[in-house]
Formats: sequence, structure tokens, C-alpha cells
Amino acid sequence: MNAAVRAVVRMGIYVNAKVYFIYEGYQGMVDGGDNIVEVSWESVSSILQVGGTVIGSARCKPFRTREGRLQAAFNLVQRGITNLCVIGGDGSLTGANLFREEWSGLLEELAQKGKIDAEAVKKYAYLNIVGMVGSIDNDFCGTDMTIGTDSALHRIIEVVDAIMTTAQSHQRTFVLEVMGRHCGYLALVSALACGADWVFIPEYPPEEGWEDSMCVKLSENRARKKRLNIIIVAEGAIDCHNKPITSEKVKDLVVQRLGFDTRVTILGHVQRGGTPSAFDRILASRMGVEAVLALLEATPDTPACVVSLSGNQAVRLPLMECVQMTQEVQKAMDEGRFLEAVRLRGRSFENNLNTYKLLSHKKPDSELPKTNFNVAVLNVGAPAAGMNAAVRAAVRVGMTEGHKIFAVIDGFEGFARGKIKEISWGDVGGWTGQGGSILGTKRTLPAKYLEKIADQMRTNNINALMVIGGFEAYLGLLELSAAREKYDEFCVPMVMVPATVSNNVPGSDFSIGADTALNTITDTCDRIKQSASGTKRRVFIIETMGGYCGYLANMGALAAGADAAYIFEEQFDIRELQANVEHLTEKMKTSIQRGLVLRNENCNENYTTDFIYQLYSEEGKGVFDCRKNVLGHMQQGGAPSPFDRNFGTKISAKAMQWISKKLKETYRKEEGKVFANTDDSVCLLGMRRRNLVFQPVAELKSETDFIHRIPKEQWWLKLRPLMKILAKYKTSYDVSDSGQLEHVAMLPKEAETGAI
Repeated sequence: MNAAVRAVVRMGIYVNAKVYFIYEGYQGMVDGGDNIVEVSWESVSSILQVGGTVIGSARCKPFRTREGRLQAAFNLVQRGITNLCVIGGDGSLTGANLFREEWSGLLEELAQKGKIDAEAVKKYAYLNIVGMVGSIDNDFCGTDMTIGTDSALHRIIEVVDAIMTTAQSHQRTFVLEVMGRHCGYLALVSALACGADWVFIPEYPPEEGWEDSMCVKLSENRARKKRLNIIIVAEGAIDCHNKPITSEKVKDLVVQRLGFDTRVTILGHVQRGGTPSAFDRILASRMGVEAVLALLEATPDTPACVVSLSGNQAVRLPLMECVQMTQEVQKAMDEGRFLEAVRLRGRSFENNLNTYKLLSHKKPDSELPKTNFNVAVLNVGAPAAGMNAAVRAAVRVGMTEGHKIFAVIDGFEGFARGKIKEISWGDVGGWTGQGGSILGTKRTLPAKYLEKIADQMRTNNINALMVIGGFEAYLGLLELSAAREKYDEFCVPMVMVPATVSNNVPGSDFSIGADTALNTITDTCDRIKQSASGTKRRVFIIETMGGYCGYLANMGALAAGADAAYIFEEQFDIRELQANVEHLTEKMKTSIQRGLVLRNENCNENYTTDFIYQLYSEEGKGVFDCRKNVLGHMQQGGAPSPFDRNFGTKISAKAMQWISKKLKETYRKEEGKVFANTDDSVCLLGMRRRNLVFQPVAELKSETDFIHRIPKEQWWLKLRPLMKILAKYKTSYDVSDSGQLEHVAMLPKEAETGAI
């Protein structure tokens, strides 16, 4: 929430508006006085990395009465406030809408009572409202991600990862209770992200006799040498008769029936706390700026709206449509229409549920189809957190579809050397939480090994390839498809899933591993900022990875609240460096006496990190001193973030389903083999704005700058001015990309988003 507060304040000041804080929610609006305070640029400094909200929040009974709202209206009119930005859940937003509908009536009543004059009634005739949804449950319809959800997932996953190690040692079963009284999002996504054995959520109660099926599943897992079981229970979990399923009940069941050593952990309010994740900070900053734009464009005729995210696109939705739909879900659940409840939650929720069901339960071999197709999976390029989650999903979905899955060790180089083996369901258990690449990965391209790779594909009868990796994986597929004329072995369906910390693969807004790297950068910047605040008057220059792609530097700067980010995509010269130094010199005169500058490793061959450090040190003499820090390979390591686990799992499952479809289409019965040689049989699966799309790699060539290994057009460059505005630079903000008002009911159901 603080990132949103900061963005609203700074964007408001940037467009020359007066901005006020209302402390303690609606209570402060009703009480007035010191609770409503005009704020300045510096009021929101250093709050980006703080959890909770600095302006406080409170449940307020008086605001539910007309008298309370009358008093609130009076307090606002006295200060000339007619634009409200409300950050909260559906309760807060419904309240805001009611307040807006009553506004003119409230002003007339105040005038009748002689509290305000007729002039004020005219002058402040309309109240504009824009909402942002802050709720860790992600229970608000119409938005893919609410502010706070990703951070709550981080807390849950940290706990699960820690519990996994102790459960592994003691052969225990753990029952984890997570928040979500009416919405199972946190439980579902954390179950997906840690590969839990069973999950209980309010929207999708287990079938009759679930006790038996669960115990069978747990004992089967133990028999397969799995040393631990994890069961996740949402606090609002119910059975199909609407009776609660509690974590204690689940524990007792396991102990009585199976005699397993079982422990319950209730996460409680840990999930609301802690430092916000990089995703949440960027989401909230984008939403905050969008909210100010929405208020500026609002007219008396536009409905109150919420700003939200659909896929990777900022959208505005009518507030009441979202609230009604959110209430519909609850109604469907109360009436036992559970499938409808899942559908109303939206595509992202439905996808999560279907993917979880696909990956968590292995059907007995007798029930699986047999296709006689062999699919090879390999990692190519530098390691990225989340690759293992993608491999696990590919293996399990592939087996469910009836294929034999082969794992290739050490990329194309290992492929040429015949390092290839069949991999089974149990082999990939527990892989989601592992960082790096378990299969091993190499940057080597296939061109010099074509003959040997073709041999291996013939020997192992490989009918399709799934490559999980970065820019090298993309180049590799281009080379293999070019070699089809010479080698029939490469005339098979091939798909690439983007995984690289640099996020520089054409055809996709996101790649697996970038979110984890961004969190590492943000955490480090937070610590460095703390150190700089202690010493005062200090500027840090931080070098990030990314090759020529400025994604990590730019987004890291946005998430960490940096003063500048130097990137290759936006050329800069000595005048710009000079302006940045002057900007920091001015900043040191205020109460914020520290600076943070990020530099992408290849942004300029002459203005190196050392050069910039020396320039700043010289120019800042007597005003500030400088330190430099190269983050290096820590950005490739670490346990994958919830986003990367989930994104990796879902995108990879979808890629494997595409392979199955292509295998059926390209199988030639008379010859008894697969033959695919068209461009659309070599694809890259990427997230584009709102959807996951398969794009032939041949078509992506024109979008690629091969020399610098980056896409020619990158969506995040539009967020560049955002960072500058929030760091107090005068710049122009392109509003053409800001959300237009849409309707909730019309969100296409059939298109599948990459929303997470």
C-alpha cells in the first residue's frame, strides 16, 4: 500500500495538484482535524520498502451512518477536496461509491444547516473517486492481482521452504493453514508453487469420500519414497455440504488413519507483514500513477472506477461492476454452485486450479493414454530460478498426455554427447522450490553439433523438443529449424519457454527467473539504502546484470526508489550525467540525504560503472560521497519467487499441451512417423500483454536486434518516465497507454491469460 500512497502523492504533485493524507481511513475523514493533512514530496520518502500503510487504516462504524458521511463531506469541503483515491478491499470501495452517490445531497443538507454557503455547494458539486484494491486474498473480481497478494505469497513460500527441510529430516506430514476466509487464491497458488499433496479451498470443496482419497494419496507418496507430505488449508475451506474443514480436523484424520507424525502450522498474520515484494511495489506504483490520471480525466458522468491489472496491462473498470461480481462469487458459494464460483473468480484462478489438478495427482498407469511419442526436455543458456518448476510441469503434463519424457542433461552440448535419459513422475517431486537448473544448462548453440544431435534424436526416437531457456534457446531453435532441409530428424514440433533473468527474449513480456532476480536486486538496494541513510550524504552506484537489456536496472530502480537508471536502450551523454549529479546535489539539501543509481552492465562501453563512480565522486565533492557495488551472479541464484514458480509451471504446462496437439496433427500414419516442417511447428510461447501466445520463431526474427540480443521493442520502456517522475525529474508522461474504462462482464472467457 505504501508504494501506492507514494506514487499517488508524487504523481499528484507532479501534475500540480494539492495532495492530502487522510489518516486512519474513513475514521480520520469523519474526525477531521489533524487527520487530514496536506503533504509534500518528502512526506513519502523511504516508505517504499515498509509493509503495512504509513497513513493507517481502520474499520469505521460512524461512516456507515449518514451522519458520519455528512461530517466527512463537511471536512472535505472545508479543504476543497473533491477527488478521493481509496486503497482497500471491496468494503472500503463500496463505501466510497455510496459516499459519491450521496455527495450532492450531503452538500445540500450542510447548506440547509448553515454549515457551508451556496457558493461552496456549486463549487464542490461533484466528488470523483478512484479505487485501488489492496487485499492479500486477491478476492476482488476484475483484477488479476491485488496489491499485497504477491508479498503474502512470498511470506507463505518462505515458511513452506523452511518447513520442507524439517519435514524431510523427520519424515513428517505438515498441515499449513493460510489466510483466505472467502477466497482460496493464496492456498491454491502456494500449493501450486510448492507442489503440495493436497489443498482445501472454499471455491472447490472436495468430493464426497475425500478422506479416503486423500489418505490413499498420502500413503502412495510415502511408498514412493517421498519423505514428506504438505497439505494446505485455506481458513475458509469447506466440504460439499458447506461444513468447515479445519486444519486440526485434517491433522486428526491423518493421525488416526495413517499414524503419520503430523504437525499443524497456522501462518496467521505473518502473511500480512514484512517487506513488500518487487512485483507489489511496481504494481502499486503503476496503479498509483494510473489512479491520478483517472481522477484527472474523471467527469460527473464517468462511473467510479478501480484501476487494476489485466495480464500486464493497466485497465480501469467500473467499481460497482467489480463489487457486484465479487459478491456474486460469495452467493454462488453459499448456494453450492461451486463450478460457477470458480468461473466467476476469473481466468487466472481457473487456470491455477486446472494446472494444480493436472500436476498433483498421478493417475494409475492403466488409466493413462499411450501415444508412443517421445518428448525431450532441455535447459539452454544461463541458469534462471524457476527453470526446475517448468521442467517438473513439462514432465508431469507430458506423462498425463501419454508421452514418454526424456531429460537432456547440460543443454545442446549434453544432447550431442548422448546425455539423455527417461524421466518419471516421481523424479521431479520437490523441484518447484529449487533454484538454478537441476538438469544442468549450457550456453552452447547446436550449430556445431547438428550431426550428433540428429543422431541422438534418431537413436532415442525423439518426436518433439521442449527447450526452456534464454536468448540462446531462441537462437538454438532458429538454427535447428534452418537445419531441417538437411536433417529430417529436426522435422518435429519444437517449442521454447523463455527463462532468463535478463528478460531479453523477443515475443514475451516476461521470462522465468526475472522476477526472482528483481527481488534480489530490490532486497540488496533496500539494505544499501539503509546503510546510506545511516551515513547521510552518500550516493550508491549499483551495477545490475542483463546484458544489453535494461529490464533489471529499470524495474529495479522503480522497485527500490532509485534516483536514476542508466540503460542501453536509452542512450545518455555527459550532459545527462551532469544533470543527474546536479539533481542529487539539490536532493542533499532536503531531508532525504542519500542517493541510489542503478547501471545496467552494458549500457555504455565508455561510461563504465567505475567511470560513473569517479565522475560522481569528483563532482559531488563536499556535498556527497560515493560508493559502488556490483551485484553479479547473486542475481541468477536463490530460491525462485512465487511468481516464477507459478509462471514457470503454468507456461510450461501450456507448452506441453501444444506439443501434444502438434504431434497429433503432424503424425503420418502411413509412414508411422511425425513430420513437421512448417514455420508454425517451431514456436515460442510468450506472455504478450494479456495473453499467452504461441509465435513461430521465424516470425520473431524481424522483432529481434541480434547484435545486442534484445527485442527491438520492449513494453517496459513505457514505464521509464514513471521512475523519473517518482524520482522528481521533469519529464513527459505518455498517457496513450493508460487504461480505458472497460466492463467486467465482457472480459473474454475463452482467451487464456498469463495472469498469475
